[in-house]
Order: sequence, then C-alpha cells, then structure tokens
Amino acid sequence: MLARAIDQLVRREGPRVLAGLIRWSGDFDLAEEAFQVACAQALEAWAVRGLPRRPGAWLTTVSRRRAVDLMRRRRPDVPLEPALLDALGTDEEEPGSVPEVEDDRLRLLFTVCHPALAPGAQVALALRTLCGLTTAEIARAHLEPEATTAQRLVRAKRKIAEARIPFEVPAADRLAERLDGVLSTIYLVFNEGFSATEGESWIRADLCTEAIRLGRLVVELLPGEAEAEGLLALMLLHDARRPSRTAADGALVPLEEQDRAAWDRALIDEGAEVLDRAVARGRPGPYQVQAAIAALHARAARPEDTDWRQIAALYGALLRTTPGPIVELNAAAAVAMAHGPAVGLEWMERLDRSGALAGYHLLPAAQADLLRRLGRTEEARAAYRRALALVRHPAERRFLERRMEELG
Repeated sequence: MLARAIDQLVRREGPRVLAGLIRWSGDFDLAEEAFQVACAQALEAWAVRGLPRRPGAWLTTVSRRRAVDLMRRRRPDVPLEPALLDALGTDEEEPGSVPEVEDDRLRLLFTVCHPALAPGAQVALALRTLCGLTTAEIARAHLEPEATTAQRLVRAKRKIAEARIPFEVPAADRLAERLDGVLSTIYLVFNEGFSATEGESWIRADLCTEAIRLGRLVVELLPGEAEAEGLLALMLLHDARRPSRTAADGALVPLEEQDRAAWDRALIDEGAEVLDRAVARGRPGPYQVQAAIAALHARAARPEDTDWRQIAALYGALLRTTPGPIVELNAAAAVAMAHGPAVGLEWMERLDRSGALAGYHLLPAAQADLLRRLGRTEEARAAYRRALALVRHPAERRFLERRMEELG
C-alpha cells in the first residue's frame, strides 16, 4: 500500500518537479536522469522514514543534488555556476527549502511547442515531461513501435539543445506562431487525465486540473483569442462530468448512464460563458465546435433531452474542418443517435473496412453497442470480443465485460 501511495504521489508531483528541474539545469536528459534517481531514493527513504512534510520539495532538492553530481562527472574541468550551487538544499534529513516556480510548466509547454520541432515531436515530448508518461505509454497511445517514439524524443531534445531554444514564454508578438501546438498539447494533457492510457485509475484528476490551469494562463496571455477560449470551455464542460464517469469498482460509466445531479454546475456555467464569449468573436474553430457539442450534452437534463440532430450537424462541421478517423467515428455515433443505429452502424462498418482505426478498441466497442441496440446479439458478442482483445485500461475492460454479461 505504501509503495502504491508513493507511486501516486510521484506521478502527481513529478511533472511540476521535472519542469522546474529542466529550467534549472537547462538539460532535458540530465533532468530526467536526476529525477529518476530521486524517485528511486524516495521509494527507499519514505518507506523507512514516512512521507516528508513537502514531498515535492524533497524530490526537487534530491534531484538537483543528483544533477550537480552528473554535471561534475561529465565536465569535471568546468566550474559550476554559483546560482546552481546556491539553489541546493542543505538539510539531509528532509530537504525542502527549494522555492517553487509556479509557471515552470507553462515555460516548458512553450519550449516543447517551438516551431522548430515537428508536431509529432512536440506531442511526444509534452506527454513525457508534462504528463510523466513513459516512452512505452506514449508509443501505445499513438499506436506506434516504442523504438519510434524513443527516437522521436531523442531528436526533439537534441533539436532544443542544438537550436538553443530558450526555456521561456516568448514575447507577445511571437505567441501566435506557437498557438496551435500549445493548444493541441494542452488538450492532449487534458485527455490523458480524462481517459488515462495506463494505470489503475481511468481518470487522472491532477492532469485535468493542470491542463485547465494552463488553458486559463494561455487565455490570459492571448486575450481575445477565440480558439484558446474554445479549448478552455471544452475542458471545463468535460471536467464538470468527472465525478460521475466511473462506478464504485472503477469501471467507466457511459454518458447516458451518468448521474447528472453529480455534475458540477458551476463548471458547466463557466464553460458555457467562456464558449459564448468565444463564439461572439466570429472566428469559429474546431475547439469551439467541440465545446458546443459538450455544452449540448451538459445542458440536457435527461439523456433523452439531448439534441442529437444538432450534435450530428456539429460533428459534420468538425469533419469538414478537421477530418480524421476518430472524428469520423464520433460523427457516426452521433448519427446513430440522431437517425437510428442502422445508419450509424453502416458508417462504422465502412470505417472498419478502411483499416484507418485498426487496433483502436473504441471502434468495435461502438459497433457492439449499436448491434446490441439492434438486437443482433451474436454479432454484438463478437464485436465485444474484438474490443476486449484490444482494450488496455482495466476500467474500460470492466465496462466491456459488463456489457457482455448483460447480453446473457
């Protein structure tokens, strides 16, 4: 139990500590190596002495000490800057005097979203440093070999070092050129929290909260930017449903079965207000469209009150501006609700034959649901079996298994 608690604490504190360590050392690889050593030491020390008063500060101090050791070992002939040594803690029993820089993660976000980096490299590096995902987890999330992801991370870090990309939020006149990458990265952080790739819990509230915090900061940095507001509205509206998205056993609860009384109405109201402000600017974009879909779900008092025809129309608009197989799958599901499961199923079968979502468990899961609604029980069972062969997270697995049991 203690090991699990320590692991969860390190996951929660890790991205903030690592971001500060990267800023302090200016070296991604050195910061990651030093942080891993600190995590290993925490597992040993905390198991004996108990949790320190400020675990994040403890990890920061130990990481910095290890980083200084690595710097001295790699370049023994180069004296260390006094500022690096001054920042080290001195209390061996419980370090914790390190000041926290609240916006280190914002600086890191703009660093990894520099236009000199390829979009795929931006995403991989953000998931590694801002979410704390392992290379294997990032590879699974992107359905690619682990070696490909590892090479992408190595190239991204090398590019930052060679191009001497500063660890900072750029000047106001340079913000816009990184906006697309910054917004997509924030949304990836949120999605990893909303539906975790790995781990025991399907929801990582810390990542949802952090993504929303970063979203608010970007809106403040770029007042009047409609898509930044659209993304913030989208995250707020989704996060409002967080308390009802999992059952007591950890299994996911689908939207139509969630307890709507448990939804956070204050977040829904705020999200709707931010969305209205964005739409009023007259510069529509995909985040605003997705937020409008989320708002229609959030405002429906009962599942049967949901305006599925409007949602299907919005997905059609989203497909025209940002086409992709996952958007297409969501559009097909909305069409099934608006115009009948047979229509949606036909679309999903075409998508299945294309092979665009091979290995993506939500496609056979969605097909299984529509087959179940149509009373085609044997075909539904077969589709659920395909989904179960692909699903990785235990929360989703429990839900699919429950659906299989309901078929008898």
